[in-house]
Amino acid sequence: MTINDLRNVLKGRVILPEDDGFEQATTAWNLTVRQPVAAVVEAADADDVAALVRHARRAGLTVTTQPSGHGASGDVEGLILLRTGLLNEVEVRAEERLVRVGAGAKWGQLLAAAGPLGLTGLSGSAPGVSVTGYTLGGGVGWFSRKYGFASDSVRAFDIVDAEGEPGRVTAESDPELFWALRGGGGDFAVVTALELELYPAPDLYGGRVIWPEHRTREVYDAFLEITAEAPRELSVWINRLQPPGAPPMVTLDLAYLGGAAEGADLLARIDKIGDAISDNRGVVPVADLGSIAAEPTDPAPSIARAELLTGFDADAVEILLAKPVEPLINLQIRHLGGALTEPGAGAGASGALAEPYLLGLVGLGLPHVADATRAKQAEVVADLGAYVSGRKPYTVLSPGETAAMSFSDSTLARLREIKRARDPHNVFRANYPVLGK
Repeated sequence: MTINDLRNVLKGRVILPEDDGFEQATTAWNLTVRQPVAAVVEAADADDVAALVRHARRAGLTVTTQPSGHGASGDVEGLILLRTGLLNEVEVRAEERLVRVGAGAKWGQLLAAAGPLGLTGLSGSAPGVSVTGYTLGGGVGWFSRKYGFASDSVRAFDIVDAEGEPGRVTAESDPELFWALRGGGGDFAVVTALELELYPAPDLYGGRVIWPEHRTREVYDAFLEITAEAPRELSVWINRLQPPGAPPMVTLDLAYLGGAAEGADLLARIDKIGDAISDNRGVVPVADLGSIAAEPTDPAPSIARAELLTGFDADAVEILLAKPVEPLINLQIRHLGGALTEPGAGAGASGALAEPYLLGLVGLGLPHVADATRAKQAEVVADLGAYVSGRKPYTVLSPGETAAMSFSDSTLARLREIKRARDPHNVFRANYPVLGK
């Protein structure tokens, strides 16, 4: 039994290297990542996923699952790439403050369904990211300061295990696997659907304010002042932007889980900074939450690096402002803290984040600037020195990095033990495997 037999056991589309459309089917969202897989399977439903896993188990094959390909690492040579985009149902149960989403559903869909009911999930900044992929890796987003990791909002997983058997995993039915799936990635089972807790969002205020480069220091000063006293309902991110072919700019991205009057008062410090190029602060429908950061919605070649910071103060600002952003296109600092530092008794593998800020460095992945982009990223990290903790949230790992960078030694050891027990034949491979170096 081989890969060529897949069409005999599946209802969904099977695409092999010799087929038209194979290269497109393997494409990751980051176009710098190549995926040399042996086949692509577009599952028709959860039964298809189970049939695929049973086939892979019998044939000694390995499956890697990507709903949308946002977290692709490229470490997939010879594997079967499972696409779950067709499993995209979203069912909101408002009276229970729960949502059930299929493995292919994206955050934009969830927010559009929950928002009119006065509810939100703990989404990230990009509406095109899959709910399942983001959540399996922990998920740090707009309301994580208030409610923690998205993974800790999961109440149940529908899975297919390494034997190809469907199942439902909850804290009561299988506490070890439930813990691992909440932040430990996709190494332990294929998740075909999950149930997430939703949170009240009757009001939401936010937006983006953009200034020209000469206001950068003032904007950083405001960022430091606001984040020093920010309530957990308020998230503020600062960006130094260098768009290709355009002048450099500095922006603040803002989201406040509350009313417009309170939000405007909390952000009044911003009004003291002149020369704003644009300011779209106002009431934000939950469905439009993904528009605040204005992140790209189409695949593109990029090189990203993220680092957690032990702090961010005036000295760190001096370090960052001493040099231009180029050849990067964005140098971002996100304010974390709050609930992320306080894992509850039922927290998953993500644990807690002691670090109060997240640094993001993004540049184009085009051949003529790729080396310079990586060099600049390394330079920024070296310049910041002791501000960089060395740990990274699992969901922001980049090609060449490993799961060991995201977990404590004890958490990684526990994840590896669960992996060996639940998938001894390595039927599943996450983007960043817990058994990697």
